[in-house]
Amino acid sequence: MRQLSRALRVNCLPSLRKPFFNAPPWLVYPTKSFSTTPAHHRYQVPKRKKDVPMSKDMTTLKGKPFDRASLESLMRRRMFYTPAFDIYGGVSGLYDYGPPGCALTNNIVDLWRKHFVLKENMLEVDCTMLTPYEVLKTSGHVDKFADWMCKDPKTGEIFRADHLVEEVLESRLKGNKEARGEKVEVEEEDAKKKKKKVKNITAIKLDDVVVTEYEEILAKIDNYNGEELGLLMKKYDIRNPANNSELLPPVAFNLMFQTSIGPSSNLPGYLRPETAQGQFLNFAKLLEFNQQQMPFASASIGKSFRNEISPRAGLLRVREFLMAEIEHFVDPEGGKKHAHFDEIKDVELELLNREVQLAGKTHVATTKIGDAVASGLVDNETLGYFLARVQLFLLKIGVDPKKIRFRQHMANEMAHYATDCWDAELLTSYGWIECVGCADRSAYDLTVHQKKTGAPLVVREPRKEPLKVEEWQCDIEKKKFGPKFKKDGKTVEAAIEALSQDLREKLSLELEKEGKIVIDVPGVGDGKVEVPKELITIEKRTRVENVREYTPNVIEPSFGIGRIVYALCEQSYWTREQDEARGVLSFPPTVAPTKVLIVPLSSHADFKPFVRQLSNKLQEIGISSRVDDSGASIGKRYSRNDELGTPLGITIDFQSVKDNTFTLRDRDSTEQVRAGLDDIAKAISGIVNGAERWSDVAARLPKFEGQEVE
Repeated sequence: MRQLSRALRVNCLPSLRKPFFNAPPWLVYPTKSFSTTPAHHRYQVPKRKKDVPMSKDMTTLKGKPFDRASLESLMRRRMFYTPAFDIYGGVSGLYDYGPPGCALTNNIVDLWRKHFVLKENMLEVDCTMLTPYEVLKTSGHVDKFADWMCKDPKTGEIFRADHLVEEVLESRLKGNKEARGEKVEVEEEDAKKKKKKVKNITAIKLDDVVVTEYEEILAKIDNYNGEELGLLMKKYDIRNPANNSELLPPVAFNLMFQTSIGPSSNLPGYLRPETAQGQFLNFAKLLEFNQQQMPFASASIGKSFRNEISPRAGLLRVREFLMAEIEHFVDPEGGKKHAHFDEIKDVELELLNREVQLAGKTHVATTKIGDAVASGLVDNETLGYFLARVQLFLLKIGVDPKKIRFRQHMANEMAHYATDCWDAELLTSYGWIECVGCADRSAYDLTVHQKKTGAPLVVREPRKEPLKVEEWQCDIEKKKFGPKFKKDGKTVEAAIEALSQDLREKLSLELEKEGKIVIDVPGVGDGKVEVPKELITIEKRTRVENVREYTPNVIEPSFGIGRIVYALCEQSYWTREQDEARGVLSFPPTVAPTKVLIVPLSSHADFKPFVRQLSNKLQEIGISSRVDDSGASIGKRYSRNDELGTPLGITIDFQSVKDNTFTLRDRDSTEQVRAGLDDIAKAISGIVNGAERWSDVAARLPKFEGQEVE
């Protein structure tokens, strides 16, 4: 059974799953990283930072066994990314992107804008990263944006509870396989990376019932809260793997980076954990900009921050990351329909629903999104529309269709604001990684911010026909009310206005019978306030409503761009059979960091004018290129640019000097065609812009067999 572990799936970017309470001082600001060491019960627990075991399901683009170490070596050597502050020893969870990493990321973001912002006429905003305490207190992040941690009281070592449970259980399952004579794959360690020698897993056979229990726990590890994780640790005797000591019960640790705004430090704040709050706070202005038209969507791309306790898995769990988030505001009446749902209703998705997960299984069902919405599996059309659009985007940037699935959040895993949530997960060597979260946030955010500030974060629209509403109304005798309650007057009046219709009806009878009413007003006296008949009237009246006022619901697709970038690199990676030492990254031309490599045959002076000519022509048509005029062989120069994912290459040779023709090489097939400058430029433009494939160009232009000039 394919095990679903959080270590292998990594947290959903916008998810705020666990309740939070005030953590003890030792959890507030950790000053160093902690890593697990060889295991208790003689089982090997994988290292927490870099030595995360590989998924056995992951293969290269060509279906061969995947070697993560080779890819990560390539990405660092070719500077897709590098540890930040490396010459100072680095800081875990912080990375810098090099030229190809920046270009790849920017190309993906550019395609994201075209696919979503341009296609859907979204309103893009760029909001500040610094967020005042009050905003995130109101949104629930201060209280609920947390992970469960446990501490070894003897050593002070800190563990993330869910990670520790899954790693120990997975290690025991590996030991059980070995004891039963099954093959257990153990990943080789990089001697430069390992800090302590890792012992082999000890083979201990487990009862079949225990194996089933372990697998079911791992399949729904995200559904356990702190108390339940503590019970699992006690039941299965899960301790500190390094010294076998018992751990304290799990407590919650808030993941936001706290700071203060201004020199006086009187205004506490945080680095934002998501871009969404800025969009919600600007809702009224965006609605006005959109000429009061509903529905509409806003979008934002920017950095967010999470103070991860034990960052690991490279770019998949970091403390600073790029997000692209959409907030689609929709009328809750009428079932949250979407005008363009018919366009995507036949798109098929691999769905893993919560019932299957709760049963300890991981089977996916291939389902048309129209059928999923009709059956109620996906809550509404708008959520279903974005699930399909997310898959179409991932396919467009080059994600393998066999390595995408959508997993529904379980109840305890759901964010505090969500009514339904699905994650687009991509298969990598770390397992299934959550890269896009699609949540129905209902009206939570707009409602809490409006309640806190009084700002009208609502939609008002004329009704087609006037609506008659019968309701119980409270009238206050203000001239007498003020002198009676003095400084508490406004508080009491607000409590009266907040009374429900049912309670108003009940109080009207009490007022008529007793000549007074008693209402709950927290903070005034003993919390009970008596209001005499002379100060209040409660009557049932009919009013005519010509304007409908409502708080929109929000459907939010949230993209972790860094995770998508890394998953795409893994899924695009392969090696040629004749040269397995050299990797190839087969990015689609639309997102490849550099589109064209220009390769003069040698440093001969006759080639230089053609290099300039080709570079200028490509710049004119907006195609990025790179010149490699080093002394290495043509094959080696192409090979090292295959590592960068460059899809096309132009060779300038002596025949080019004679007849102004050039060869155009395809990265994946290594086939070449020969043509003049205009035909070559047209072919490149067609391939890069998605209008043509290499097969179209190869059928149209003459195949290159060899130079005609000696």
